[in-house]
Amino acid sequence: MARGWIALLLLGIIGCSCASAAPSDFLLQKIGDGVWAAIVNDEGKAGGNVGFVVGDDGVVVIDTFQDPEPAADLLAAIRKITNLPIRFVVNTHYHLDHVNGNDVFAAAGAVIIAHRNARGWIRTENIKMIDPPVTAEKKARVQSIALPNLVYDTSVDLYLGSRRVSVRYYPGHTGGDSVVSVPDAHVVFCGDLLWKDHIPNLIDASTPAWIKTLDAIEADYGESTWVPGHGGIANAADIATFKKYLVDLHATVRDQQSKGRSGDALVQTILPSLKSKYGKWGFFDELAGANISDTAQELAGTKKLPSH
Repeated sequence: MARGWIALLLLGIIGCSCASAAPSDFLLQKIGDGVWAAIVNDEGKAGGNVGFVVGDDGVVVIDTFQDPEPAADLLAAIRKITNLPIRFVVNTHYHLDHVNGNDVFAAAGAVIIAHRNARGWIRTENIKMIDPPVTAEKKARVQSIALPNLVYDTSVDLYLGSRRVSVRYYPGHTGGDSVVSVPDAHVVFCGDLLWKDHIPNLIDASTPAWIKTLDAIEADYGESTWVPGHGGIANAADIATFKKYLVDLHATVRDQQSKGRSGDALVQTILPSLKSKYGKWGFFDELAGANISDTAQELAGTKKLPSH
């Protein structure tokens, strides 16, 4: 699997300076009354999409980027919109590209919230993402990230005065994933349970559960504006497209395994057909081969997932 590329994606924080991140790291979009999404530039430092919700008496931030620099820029952008306190940060899952700006918002006084499993994995499971050599400096950075100080098991509702922000657990991407919805604005922040026109990271995935989750969130939230973990603002058709990718991948790998293919031969057999359908998606060159290998391990029962 492309562990080295994932490490570069998630650990661009090592050796960063204190200068402000480039404006091109993310684009701020208003997607509802008091609801904003920060859609990242794949080539920048921000990593994964984030968002924030302004209520009567405070702000909820959803995820914090992969680098403290764009996280500080996001905080500054919020301050241009409102002076209300940052009451909560929700980490949608434990991966570094969504939590490595936690320190910035913790210092601003936010309570950090996540699924119970995500708190347990931020400083442990993220070590496997480090590109060798695993230096003391790299490990120290991962192990110093501000952890969630409030956890939940199935659901929690946050209130910004009269405005409710709903946080719900759904399985699939990591085993500790949160979907954050703003009912009065019909906006849903999916974290990495949804990728738009991007090949996903399947390192911790349980594909059958993920496919069921995509059906569930459509049913649970209805017609909404959807914010994926990677890619632009999405709609119901984008959910269907992403689900089809997971279904196609799972079925194709299973079919080729039944013909006796495994290892690199399996990857090289499947990759051309996958490229013909999804080759224009972001991260294809970096993650498509890894997706095949991870799915093969899942179907063979040899995939190692984070322990609950």
